[in-house]
This record gives sequence, structure tokens and C-alpha cells, in this order.
Amino acid sequence: MGLAEIFWNTLRDILPIIAIIFGFQYLVIRKKIKHLLQVLTGFFMVWVGLSFFLVGLENALFPMGELMATQLTDGAFLPAMAEGAQRHWSDYYWVYFFAFTIGASTTIAEPSLIAVSIKAGEISGGTIDPLMLRISVALGMAFGITLGAWRIVMGWPLQWFVLGAYILVIVQTLRSPRAIIPLAFDSGGVTTSTITVPIIAALGLGLASTIPGRSPLMDGFGMIALACLFPIITVMGYAQLAQWRANRQRSEVNGTSAVSEE
Repeated sequence: MGLAEIFWNTLRDILPIIAIIFGFQYLVIRKKIKHLLQVLTGFFMVWVGLSFFLVGLENALFPMGELMATQLTDGAFLPAMAEGAQRHWSDYYWVYFFAFTIGASTTIAEPSLIAVSIKAGEISGGTIDPLMLRISVALGMAFGITLGAWRIVMGWPLQWFVLGAYILVIVQTLRSPRAIIPLAFDSGGVTTSTITVPIIAALGLGLASTIPGRSPLMDGFGMIALACLFPIITVMGYAQLAQWRANRQRSEVNGTSAVSEE
């Protein structure tokens, strides 16, 4: 797809958004838009930025993700095995390591997660540490992608992994501090955004295309679903751990005070 075609397709995609916003502003609310030139300039930057982003996806992220999957599953790179033997899932350990590290690194750099973590820190009055929130989400994302890569290697159905993860999410929701639950669920959504999704999709499709007996359509997709779920689990786990530590410190302080009074 050429550059001009990408620019035209992007413009065609964002025109309905512009029409709805301006239509409601002038036909429903019936008020002029303040700083109209600034708004139009912003829409122009969105158009150009999205177009170049799609060019980058097509020319860099998707090819690199598929290339890494192909190289890491190449027979010459994997450990040698006897003739006629089947590969064990542990032979793909570099795939799991790459999936974990790329999942953690892309999540830490995810702009939407950075924005959410900063706002959460501001609104909570410093109770929520933005960096610790990002690390918790990154660990969940990394584990979810690694589990997705292992599922593709094993060829097991996706639904059992999703069902097990949802059961764990429900159990944690019932036992986690109420204030952290909405943030945990939102954290699972913001992770699958502009940077992480293309790399996850390319990695999954690359693995399913190169591992014998796997279907790109049946096995290549599904990693994003796991990547959405496990950040919810790790954020609520972090909140539960923080609450446990706070209760323990409070108990120690109360115990020390009681001993002093005696």
C-alpha cells in the first residue's frame, strides 16, 4: 500500500468522527467551537500522525515481529534433536523470553498507560505510585504474552486459558480493595493500544505460521485477549499486597503501643 493511499484511507476513517463532533456542536448544542483554528490544526496533526504511524506499522513493526518469530523458531536456531523426534515445548525457551521482555518493554513505553498512571497518581493524592502501577501492568502484560506464546507452541484451545483467567479475575475482584478495581480493569484496556497490539499480533501470527501444525487463523490470534486480562490480575494483586503490608504494619504498631502501655 502506497503512502498516498494510506493518507487517503486514514482521512476517510477519521472524517465520520469529525462530522459527528462538528454536527453535534453546531446542530445539537448550537454553539461555536472556541479556538476553531487550533482544533482544525489538531485534527490535521491527528490525520498526518495516524498516517505515518500506519506506514511505520506496515514497514517496521509487523515485519520485525514476524521476522523475530521466524528466526526464534528456525530449526537451525533451536536445540538439536534426534531424527524423527518431536520437539518439546521447552525447546522454544528463547521465544518465551522474547515474548516476556517485549511485552514488558512495550507496555512501559505505552503512551496511554503513562497518561492513566499519571492521572491515577494525581487523583489518589499520591496513594497510587504511577511507576509501580506501570510496572504491575507491564508484568501482567509480559506474563499474558508469554502464556499466549506457550499456548501457540502447545496448540491448546484459547477458551480454557481465557476462562481460567476470568475466574481468577472474578475471585480477585471479590477480595481486592474496592478503590483499585475500576483502575485495574481500565489498565487491562489501555495496555492494548498503539504500540503493543501491532507487535503482539505480529508475534502471534509469526509463531503460528512457522511452528509445524499450527494455523495462523486459529492459533495466531488470541494473544491480545490474554494480554488484556493479566494486567487486571497483577494490578489487583499489587493492591492486595499493598493492603496486606499496610495491615501488617498497623498491627505491629498497635502491638508495640500495647506493650509500651503495659
